[in-house]
Amino acid sequence: MSARTPSAVAAFVVGVACSLVIASCSATPAQAPPPSSASTISASASAGPPVTVPGLSTAVPSPTAEPSPAPTEEPTPTSTEEPVPTAEPAPQEPPQVEEPAPAPEPAPAPEPEPAPAPAPVRSGKVVVIDPGHNGANGANPGTINALVDAGFGETKPCNTTGTETNAGYTEHRFTWAVANDLKDILEANGITVIMTRDSDDGVGPCVNKRAAIGNQANADLVLSIHGDGVDNDGDRGFYVMTAQRNPAGADMAAQSARLASTIRDGLVGAGLSPSNYLGDDGLWKRDDLAGLNLSTRPTVMVESGNMRSSADAALMSSEQGQQKFAQGYANGVLNFLGGGAG
Repeated sequence: MSARTPSAVAAFVVGVACSLVIASCSATPAQAPPPSSASTISASASAGPPVTVPGLSTAVPSPTAEPSPAPTEEPTPTSTEEPVPTAEPAPQEPPQVEEPAPAPEPAPAPEPEPAPAPAPVRSGKVVVIDPGHNGANGANPGTINALVDAGFGETKPCNTTGTETNAGYTEHRFTWAVANDLKDILEANGITVIMTRDSDDGVGPCVNKRAAIGNQANADLVLSIHGDGVDNDGDRGFYVMTAQRNPAGADMAAQSARLASTIRDGLVGAGLSPSNYLGDDGLWKRDDLAGLNLSTRPTVMVESGNMRSSADAALMSSEQGQQKFAQGYANGVLNFLGGGAG
């Protein structure tokens, strides 16, 4: 088919328009909506300019040109569509709080030099302990029966063998054990201790010699330890003896009396009981004992218990009981010296 010229196309369009006008005039008039101001028929650039027909609601395209499809618009998102994700803001780092710098640790204080140990309170004090009798006295009767000065112009045998329990535990063993326990306690308190004998298998010394040891040492006190031997099981307990005749004057006699009281109280404090058969509340003044009559220092002699009493014998022959006596004696000695006596 031959191509149409532009003039032919225009004539064709005019003819179609006239036919439409004639048909419109012959038809029954109807109420039509108000005509639009104009309808524009767009044609492609090769079909020429669009033709506008008054009164038409649609545009008539050029017969030779395919109408260009209307551009497809992207649908506008509605509220039912997924919202367009928005970039979330980057998480904010919490502000860095600078921790205060730790305070420098103080330099360790230098270790103080240890202070020198103070001298014991009773340093310089001298105590004479006289453990009664001796282990070999019984085998040496000629020596121990010899008479010696007993003070106030009197004489006494040098020494005796001492007593024993019904089971054969001897007085000299008891006094030696307690004296050594006591010595350890006193020396631990800074006291100088002098013993009137240095073993439990010798002879003597005689009673006058024992008194002289305390006098020559200028002892702060003299303690003579013994055990009684009354043959009655119900008689028991200790008693502390002092000189009745005051060999060194009233002042020294008063110190001996005070020493007797502190020894008595020390033994009671250790759980021991005063005698129930001799003395007065554990104290007794005697005028017939050479060791007391010859002493010029504060001096006491103690019968620690009745070794013929089963109750006292059990205590005096046991190591535990002997330690109790030693502690009681130490209590009295330390209290006496703590009072600042002689």
